[in-house]
Amino acid sequence: MAVYELSNRLVVGIASSALFDLAEADAVFRDQGEEAYRAYQEEHLDDTLDKGIAFPFIRRLLSLNDLSPDDPLVEVIVLSRNDPDTGLRVMRSIQAHGLSISRAIFMQGRSPYRFMPALNMSLFLSANETDVREAVALGLPAGRVLGPAAADEDDDRDLRIAFDFDGVLADDASERIYQSDGIKGFLSHETTNAATPHDPGPLRDFLAGINRLQQREEEQRARDPDYKIRVHVSLVTARNAPAHERPVRSLKNWGVTVNDAFFLGGIDKSTIIEVLRPHIFFDDQVGHLTGTARSTPSVHVPFGKLNEQGRPAPEQAQQ
Repeated sequence: MAVYELSNRLVVGIASSALFDLAEADAVFRDQGEEAYRAYQEEHLDDTLDKGIAFPFIRRLLSLNDLSPDDPLVEVIVLSRNDPDTGLRVMRSIQAHGLSISRAIFMQGRSPYRFMPALNMSLFLSANETDVREAVALGLPAGRVLGPAAADEDDDRDLRIAFDFDGVLADDASERIYQSDGIKGFLSHETTNAATPHDPGPLRDFLAGINRLQQREEEQRARDPDYKIRVHVSLVTARNAPAHERPVRSLKNWGVTVNDAFFLGGIDKSTIIEVLRPHIFFDDQVGHLTGTARSTPSVHVPFGKLNEQGRPAPEQAQQ
């Protein structure tokens, strides 16, 4: 068999806790322990799991492989704490839902996130906060999914992705200035350094991968004027003028782009997110996500100084 190269693909790792609704299985694990959990999964092996928080995002991401059927642009790989036996239900559910996911790593009771660099992953999504925090602490791009399992509308082919800037696409150096020197010190610093690009944050490379998909869409539209662009990327940040200029310059310096930018200056992000309706929204501050997660699949990226003192929430089950 020929080697399947990952280097030129957008590779995303997904825990079953992010892809499916595992509330019932989690309750069994917490209340009755691992053996009961294993028995429960065996008993329900043929019961297809319901869609979880990240399902609409993953389904749409994989659908973009129709741009290159013989050489997939996107690869999604399951990274699971389940052992192979209890992971069977997840793989059967993937097949039942028609997702083109065929690769998985199952490690009983341990998270496989350390294999992310070997698999060229630019993103790992999980509902397990401990796993996500440990991955980010190692410099790996990971996020914890929050929010509802949003309706996955079959007739909506678009993929809408929204990012915060500081601590997500960029590092948190400016956020540290804000925390130490206040808003005046922050604005002065950003104005003085407007022409100096930020250092990239944990999800810059993921955005670059999304941009490659967008480029393929533009090439397809050049060949077929009736082709409708599906991927739309938005920047949604609490910054406003004059601190807006440095993010724009940074994105350009990194060679990445967004379609829309919202510089909100303290306006509640959830009001914009409700209208924008992204299939996934990434932010580094739980305070912002508390509002957005009520209506929108949201991802907490626990990166930077603000997240160093945070303590993981109570554990969820295997996944």
